[in-house]
Amino acid sequence: MKKNIFIIAILFGLVSWGIYDTIKKNNMKQESLANTEQAKNKVDESSLEVGINQGNLAPDFELKTLEGESIKLSDYRGKKVILNMWATWCPPCKVEMPDMQKIYEKYKDENVTILAVNMTQTEKNVDSIPTFLDEMGITFPVVLDPKSEIAFIYQSYMLPTSYVIDSNGIVQQKITGPMHYEMMEKMITEIN
Repeated sequence: MKKNIFIIAILFGLVSWGIYDTIKKNNMKQESLANTEQAKNKVDESSLEVGINQGNLAPDFELKTLEGESIKLSDYRGKKVILNMWATWCPPCKVEMPDMQKIYEKYKDENVTILAVNMTQTEKNVDSIPTFLDEMGITFPVVLDPKSEIAFIYQSYMLPTSYVIDSNGIVQQKITGPMHYEMMEKMITEIN
């Protein structure tokens, strides 16, 4: 009888150990898969070429808002960004602004933003920029490029010019000319 109890206790111990070991291995496998997925989604920036072509790490820059606040493109890492080069005198820029505002309002809580870079050097009157933005109802971030440095880096020779940048800071697309709502929505929903 004692021998049977001893054997049952050993079998119970082995079964318990087997269950514990299986659960532990499954948890480790799940952690490993989660880490692998995170690693896939994270990009090693040191291995990427900085540039404006598709697949390049978008060149970082720092510009000031109308209020004097400094904003860097890299501040938006982790978000999808539509980087838009524009001016108040540009008719196609005026056409796309309302759709950009709609996109911003719809997706701002889903890690999507619009960053509008005003080609300030081309403006006749810099004081007209805030009035323009108020009239258009623009609430997305707007920065000033007073020396056209960013326009030069991003080769914005025609306005508007936009870049779609994924959440890892990688250029996915360049668009020359105005965009419309459906076009912007399609681009941002198709990228990481």
